[in-house]
Amino acid sequence: MANAATKRAENVDGDFFVDESCIDCGTCMWMEPKVFHDAGGMSAVHTQPNTTALKESALRALVSCPTASIGVSVPATRALVKEVIAQAPFHLADNVYHCGFHSEDSFGATSYFIQRDKGNVLVDSPRFAAPLVKRIEALGGVRWMFLTHRDDVADHDKWAAKFGCERIIMASDARGLDAETKLKSGEPYEIAPGLTVYPTPGHTRGSACLLYKDKFLFTGDHMAWSKRLGHLYAFRSACWFDWGEVVKSLHRLESLDFSWVLPGHGWPWHGSKAEKAHQMRHCLAWADAA
Repeated sequence: MANAATKRAENVDGDFFVDESCIDCGTCMWMEPKVFHDAGGMSAVHTQPNTTALKESALRALVSCPTASIGVSVPATRALVKEVIAQAPFHLADNVYHCGFHSEDSFGATSYFIQRDKGNVLVDSPRFAAPLVKRIEALGGVRWMFLTHRDDVADHDKWAAKFGCERIIMASDARGLDAETKLKSGEPYEIAPGLTVYPTPGHTRGSACLLYKDKFLFTGDHMAWSKRLGHLYAFRSACWFDWGEVVKSLHRLESLDFSWVLPGHGWPWHGSKAEKAHQMRHCLAWADAA
């Protein structure tokens, strides 16, 4: 947990605070924007949570913070941290969960867990934290680990050693990784029915997305929702391979059916499939002009 002696001056007074170890990964801001915001290039508490639900949401952000930069000063709130830890992975919708326990090794990237009767899936790697490992083991372990790209692999090797899961990544992003399946084709790859990998090069040469049940699109660092723009977008300022390829890859996603965008970095998005079409039109127009 964070150090009260180094808490940022930008925090409002009260129980929750962010200290100077923050790396500005943005995790707490998208998880609970009613409490956290960006202030001077780091996160800070702008409003203290005043309901039980808001406090629990802020504590989930505390548990997820990759650098343990969020703290609480009230003993009663500290006692709730263990209860929130026990809730991880945090349920999102259907059988899809947010793992929490982000890793500093991937600059706080978000990892997701899909519970399936015929094999569970870990999308990108969270920290190999004992409470999370125990909970995922209770939920049936991991059959596949899909790695969206080379940046968000974090503790993949520890998860693979624990559960014997098959790691899947595009071959062009697999250098130095002992992954079991390295995809070389630029064509979609079906891991299992309703679980398909779509190569989306651009952010890195081997970036890829995972579509689950024509509903959940796990995008890594390819696409997220922009609070500032008000629509889906890609990371123009964080493109490590080729922006032209990013744009082409965005256009390829337009024909897919999905109502959730679950990124590694940035804000998730959820809406109707009609709204998805509207979002993608704005995204593509912005990308083509960027």
